This record gives sequence, C-alpha cells and structure tokens, in this order.
Amino acid sequence: MGNNGLYNLMPIGSAVSMLYQFIVLSQKRMKDALHSDQDKGDGSLKYILSGDGAGDLFIINENTGDIQATKRLDREEKPVYILRAQAINRRTGRPVEPESEFIIKIHDINDNEPMFTKDVYNASIPEMSDVGTFVVQVTATDADDPTYGNSAKVVYSILQGQPYFSVESETGIIKTALLNMDRENREQYQVVIQAKDMGGQMGGLSGTTTVNITLTDVNDNPPRFPQSTYQFRAPESTPPDSPVGRIKANDADVDENAEIEYSITEGDGYDMFGITTDKDTQEGIITVKKALDFENKNLYILKVEATNTHVDPRFLYLGPFKDSATVRIQVEDVDEPPVFSRPAYIMEVKEDVPINSVIGTVTAQDPDAAKNPVKYSVDRHTDMDRVFNINSGNGSIFTSKPLDRETLLWHNITVIAAEINNPKQSSRVPVFIKVLDVNDNAPEFAMFYETFVCENAKAEQLIQTLSAVDKDDSYSGHQFSFSLAPEAASSSNFTLQDNRDNTAGIFTRKTRYNRHEMSTYFLPVVISDNDYPIQSSTETVTIRVCACDHRGKMLSCNAEALIHPTGLSTGALIAILLCIIILLVTVVLFAALRRQRKKEPLIISKEDIRDNIVSYNDEGGGEEDTQAFDIGTLRNPEAIDDNKLRRDIVPETLFMPRRTATARDNTDVRDFINQRLKENDTDPTAPPYDSLATYAYEGNGSVAESLSSLESVTTDGDQDYDYLSDWGPRFKKLADMYGAMDSDKDS
Repeated sequence: MGNNGLYNLMPIGSAVSMLYQFIVLSQKRMKDALHSDQDKGDGSLKYILSGDGAGDLFIINENTGDIQATKRLDREEKPVYILRAQAINRRTGRPVEPESEFIIKIHDINDNEPMFTKDVYNASIPEMSDVGTFVVQVTATDADDPTYGNSAKVVYSILQGQPYFSVESETGIIKTALLNMDRENREQYQVVIQAKDMGGQMGGLSGTTTVNITLTDVNDNPPRFPQSTYQFRAPESTPPDSPVGRIKANDADVDENAEIEYSITEGDGYDMFGITTDKDTQEGIITVKKALDFENKNLYILKVEATNTHVDPRFLYLGPFKDSATVRIQVEDVDEPPVFSRPAYIMEVKEDVPINSVIGTVTAQDPDAAKNPVKYSVDRHTDMDRVFNINSGNGSIFTSKPLDRETLLWHNITVIAAEINNPKQSSRVPVFIKVLDVNDNAPEFAMFYETFVCENAKAEQLIQTLSAVDKDDSYSGHQFSFSLAPEAASSSNFTLQDNRDNTAGIFTRKTRYNRHEMSTYFLPVVISDNDYPIQSSTETVTIRVCACDHRGKMLSCNAEALIHPTGLSTGALIAILLCIIILLVTVVLFAALRRQRKKEPLIISKEDIRDNIVSYNDEGGGEEDTQAFDIGTLRNPEAIDDNKLRRDIVPETLFMPRRTATARDNTDVRDFINQRLKENDTDPTAPPYDSLATYAYEGNGSVAESLSSLESVTTDGDQDYDYLSDWGPRFKKLADMYGAMDSDKDS
C-alpha cells in the first residue's frame, strides 16, 4: 500500500476482461491509475468510468486513466462499490480493450462510539431486596463492523451508583450490590452506566446513559404512637356517635402498607366509647357510644391499639406491627334539664270525677349535683281547652273541667319541667289520660221510629219492632228493657212486648182503626239499662192510621184524601192565587213607572266626560264682550271668519257706540286655546281617549267697558248712556234706567 492509502491492483479473470479488487481504508481518499497497453501516450485513447458512484463519488482522468475519490468514504454508509472502466479510441469512439470491472471494499476503522437504546432508563425494585436482585438491563450498540477487529465489541461499566448497584460488563444487567436498602432512608437513586468499544481497551470510544432507580415500599415499619398518653374532655351532654377526639399512630410506610386499624382493647370505658379509622388521614376517631353522666362517672381510661392491616411475613422478625397508647377522657359537668322518672305517663280517670280531682302525678329531678328545684306546667298547645292543670310544685295533675268519655276518650297532653333558677333548662314528657266510662247516658232508640197501622188491622198484630243503643260502654254487654209509659199503659190502643234481646215489638190492641177519628197516635216508650246507676229515657213512636188493601199494603194515610181525591187542598189553591195577583200588580206598577220616567241626561256625572255629547242651555247674546268666547274659535281655531257678524244684534257698522274699538279677531283667546291643545297633544301622561279640559281665562276685558255706577261717581265728567239704546231690545231696561237718571239730573 502506498502513501495514498491504496492497495495494489490485482488482476482477476481472463485477459479479455479484467477484474480488479481494491480494499480501501474507511474515511481515506482513494487515488490510483488505470493504464491500457494500447495507450502509447499520444492522447489517442480516452478512459471512461461507470458503476456505483461514478462521476459523483469516483471520477477518472480521461487522458491518463487516474481514478480518484471526491470525498471521504464511510463503511457504515456503503461497504462495497462496483465500478467499470474502459479505454476507447478518441477518434472513432470504439473500445480498444474489453471493459474492466473493479470491486472496491471499504475497510472498517473504529469511528463510531457505542449508543444506548434509551437516553434515560427508569426502573424500580422493592426496598430491603437481597444483594444481586435484578434491576434492569441496558443495551448499547456500535455501528462499526463487528467482524473486523474489536471496533464493535462493547463493555459496560458503572460510573455512578456504587456501592448500591453493579452492572455486568458483557450483558449490561444492573443488580443490587448493597443489602437492606431502606426506602424510608433514601427512595431515589441515579446510576450512570458507560458502554465502551474496543473491548474496553485504551483508545476505545464510549457512550453513557442514566438509569433512575426507585425503591418501592414494603411493610417493614410498624405503627408507632408519638406519645403514650392522650387526654380528652367530653361534656356529659355529648350525644351518642359524636366524636370526642382523634389520635394517630405514625407509620413510615406508604399506601396500603401504612393502613392502620384502631381498637379499644381494655379500660373502664370499653362499653362507653368506640373508635373508628379515618381512611383518608389514618387517624383513630374516638366516639361516644352511650350517654355520659358526670354525676355517675367523670373519668374514663381506655387502652387503644393501632395495628397494620397488611402485614408482610418476611419482616415479622422486625417486631410486632402494632402499638398501644392510653387515652384518658374527662367528663365535664353541664347544666342539664330535669329528667322525668318515666319516658311517658299513662293515667286513667272516671268521667264523673269532680273538678279539681287529682288523677296522677309526674316526677322530674335535676340530674346535676346542685339539684335545683323544678316547677311543672302543662303545654297549652296540647290542652287548648284547659281541661287539665298541674300543681307547679309537686307535679300532681288535676281536672279543671268536666270530662265526657263519649266526647273524647283519650287526652294526650305534654307536661313541661323546668329549673326554677334557669327556666331555659326544661324537658317535656307526654301524658296519656284515658277517660273511664260511667253509666251517665240513658239508652235511646237506634233511629227515629214512624210507622203505620192499617184501618182494617186485627188485634195483637205486630206493626213495628224497636231497638235501642247506649253511648256508654258496658263491660258485660248492654241489657235494655222496654215498657210503655205509665200514662199510656192502660189507655193505649197498642201494647208493647219486650223481647228480652234488646228489642221490643208494638202490637195492636183492638180491631179496626178509623183515621178520620184519629189519624196519628204517639206512643211513649220507656227504655232502661241494667247498669249502675240505672239510666232510662222515654222515647216516642209515631203511628199513623192508613188505608190499606186486603194484603195490608198502605194506600193512603191522609184524611183529606177522601174529600179531594184528585185535586189540591184549599190552602194550596189560595196560595197559588195570591202569588198570581202579586205578580200582576208588580207588572202593572213597573209599566206605569216606565211611562212616567223622565229621560235621563246624557251626562250624569261631571267626572265622566269620555265620548259624551254635552248640551249647553246658553241664551247667547248679552253683553258684547261675549265675543271673547266665540264658539267658532273653540271648534277650529284655524278657520275663523274674521268678518263674522253677530246675528242677535244690529251690526256695528250701522251703529257706532261709544267704546274702544275691538281687534279684528280674539287672538289672545285663540292663542291661549292653541297653546293648551298643543300641550295636551304632546303630554305623555294624557289618557288615550278624548277628554274635556276646562280653563279659566279672563280675556282682555269687555269692549263695553265697565258699567259700574261706582266708577261713574269717581269720574269728574258726566257719563252719557244714550248708546245703551243702540244695543237692541235686550238692553232696553238698562237704557231706560240710566236714561231716567240723566233726566233727573237735568231737572
């Protein structure tokens, strides 16, 4: 091999076709010459090159046949190149020798460092693992040729992570190297592994990777209470199932290995308190199981034990996985309400007891050590009628009104017991009072009895069966007896038979009855009970005499039916006639009133002015200043006839009275009305219907000036009233009066 890094040409094949093989070191530039025996050096031959990379990676000098590479070669990109070279006559273009083939093989050098398959590896193993426990395997690859030398032979070593871990140099398997690594001391480890080629020899290339190793938890730590004794206070009024306090045993483990179960193992409060585990905080919650009583016991001592629920048998040698602590609970005294001797009271009282009779007593005491006195009262919401009352001092309940079992059997009241010194401390108890029955109600008919007897009835004929009821309660059952009242026993037309089964029958005593002689019989019946004291009542049975057919079926029970069998009674006919007369008189009076009724005005109320026609009884004329209220201006201020003359007087153009000339039109009034119309049209609060607006406007004064005689006296000169005669007949009286005054002055 020369300085240019080329191996000598080795001819292969026949003389016609030559095969040359070059072995070129990787990353060297190749340069060599190809020479034909036909080349005499006169430039008549031309060398051409074809094949892999010809013209790009490999070029040939067409004159000299020198072949060279244009850039460095890399075996990892392409290890073999096949080229073909030929010498041709430059003038004719014909080959002078057969084509020669060249095989160029790139020889590998160690130019690639080992590369790991991952930049970072993550692995985990249980804590307390044995030495040599597999952790993870790392792998590095080398792009160099593994068949040539040691360029691709990789060896692993650990750069960081000792003495905890080790790595196998050939396989890259990482194992534990230290015994009993404890997660509670250190949980995370970072190991750096190196991969070096050339079998780890000097001059080899290397690469590194990082392995993050996490120790997972095992249950190797028992729970431990941070203190041996806990103190809690609980008011005696604490209701059951209420928490008193929390305790916690610490466990260095995590997750399920740190789960703890709490229990009360012994103590004088074993049956008074309980403990549960809060799954979120792993705390033991001490709760009250039964009601506390400071006066009975004010201190409880408990022994509480904390135990791991998931125990790993491999670590039992470390000791028992439980711990215990003492809990002292101090019961605090509170001001409690009075306590009744019973949760409820049931009392009985007879309904005939006198008022203010004591029917029973309730008792309540203050459970506190002070034993405050108690007063009693009845909750009036439960005894609205105030039937009962209670002695506030001793709790005896007595009646304040008469009782009646038949009206109300049970009375359910509530009694309140409150401390005298602190009335807010009170308690309630229900009292159920049953009213016992006494025989205070007489028996009576079960229903109203009204029966009939036929006129053709026979003697000893049953016409009605009677039964009775009693509001009282009988323990042995009711026994009623029936009899006729003494006043009817001898003279009655009927007899009564007691059936001894709480019923009785009414029988006829004679044959035939006459409804015209007696249409109705009232039979008094005496009913008695057999209780003590005996109660009796007299009831009346109404018996009507009726006409019956031969089978005993009632036909009629009215005596007037024979006189007017098909018509109405006289009283009914008279009532109907009176109603007809009253109706006719009412109609006649109504018609007369309508004829005499005057026509009502269109406007009844001054306030109702919507869409009404208003009638004005205006005489018109009068003083000339009435032109200030010309109705034409009110109708349409825009259409005023300036030359309109009054029709009730002589035109002014014929007579010239002594007065100030008026304007051509009443512009002041028109402007006033126009302004008010515009205000009403633009008023947002105006009603949506036509309405009448009234305004008081004085005007500019009368064109006739003042007629006051007072003003005439104040004037120095005499007044001439002759112009009054020119105003027409309406002012004739005024003209005569003032004209006479002038005549008096002249005389």
